[in-house]
This record gives sequence, structure tokens and C-alpha cells, in this order.
Amino acid sequence: MSNSTPSETINYDTMPSPIGQLLIAAADKEVVHLAFENHDFDEVLDQLEATYGGPVQHSAQALSFATTQLAEYFAGNRKSFDLTLRKPADNGFIATVQQHLAAIPYGETRSYGEIATQLGRPGAARAVGTACAKNPIPLLQPCHRVVRTDGTHGGFSGTTGAKKYLLAFERGEHPAPPTS
Repeated sequence: MSNSTPSETINYDTMPSPIGQLLIAAADKEVVHLAFENHDFDEVLDQLEATYGGPVQHSAQALSFATTQLAEYFAGNRKSFDLTLRKPADNGFIATVQQHLAAIPYGETRSYGEIATQLGRPGAARAVGTACAKNPIPLLQPCHRVVRTDGTHGGFSGTTGAKKYLLAFERGEHPAPPTS
């Protein structure tokens, strides 16, 4: 569910990145979705149209406020984003987790269990994982910074190679872009 009006125009653009093509979508200046190239972009666009009830149209100009910041991030010139993100209509645990992700500092990680405990739900590590998997705005709500308790990467809606790249990149390493 969303906070959208009955019919809302969604603009989107795609951009290259070291982890592959990204699709970013917004209603006005409010980011609603970010997808990785391993997602079917046509399916993503169809889902956005169904969710928001209005047209979904390509507009590089309308998304330049976001693509510029993403390009700065991948160039190593930005460690946080100054973007308005669409808050979900649902105020449940999944939404709480997704909004909490922005509190994980650049270059750091938290375990699924740590986040569950921070949110007053010790033992809900799997629910945190589910919330991360359902995150509609990865990178901006940085679910890639959430790892398993043993420090291994865990899942990611992009690819595991992309998650590994992002974590190394944010640690100041110069990783090779993932091949898958």
C-alpha cells in the first residue's frame, strides 16, 4: 500500500552504476522506488502503474535531483542522501525497519538481530530480513548495510555481488564491479 492519491503520475529514469543499471522512480520530488538491473524493469514499471494508478513516464529531467545524488555517491563524493522518500501507508514493523535503515552510518554495518533489538523486538531477526527484502528503496534506505550476526553478507534485493561491492566501497576499498 502507498500514501498515493487515487491517480498519481510517476516519473522514472535509469542510470548506469558500478553495480549495474538502476531504475529510480518518484512522484514529484518524492522517491518511491529504486530497482537493480537484476529486476525486470518492465515488470517494475507495470507494478508502479498498478500501485499509483496513474501514468508512469520516463523523464531524466524529473529524476535529475535523485540521479545526481546517486552519481555523486558512486563517485565517492556523497556519504548520505538528501532526498525525500515516500513513507509507506503501513506503520507496521516492516515499515519501521525500512525507515530505521537510514540510521546505519555510511561504512558501517548492523546485524539483523541488532536491528531487531534496537527496535524493541529481540528475536525478530528474520522479520528484519523480510523487511530488508521488501525494501522498495534500497541504497537510499541502505539495507545493504545489514548483515548476518557472523558478519557474512546475507541476502540482498540486488545481487550478492552488488552487496559485497557496496560494503567494500563504503569501507574505502576500491572493489572491482560485480560481474553478476
